[in-house]
Amino acid sequence: MPECQNCGSFVSRDYVRVFAPDGFENARVCPHCEDAIREGAAVRDARSRRVSSL
Repeated sequence: MPECQNCGSFVSRDYVRVFAPDGFENARVCPHCEDAIREGAAVRDARSRRVSSL
């Protein structure tokens, strides 16, 4: 079962396929991560806290 390497949340295989680099089995960050975001091919610290609308 794929998971986020940053926060440990479950992510779907489709999410990993689309947002992780080729050859990765887990996502580096996910939409649940408040402290990191994807920026192009890199992962960086978030500049501000993101609040989930769920």
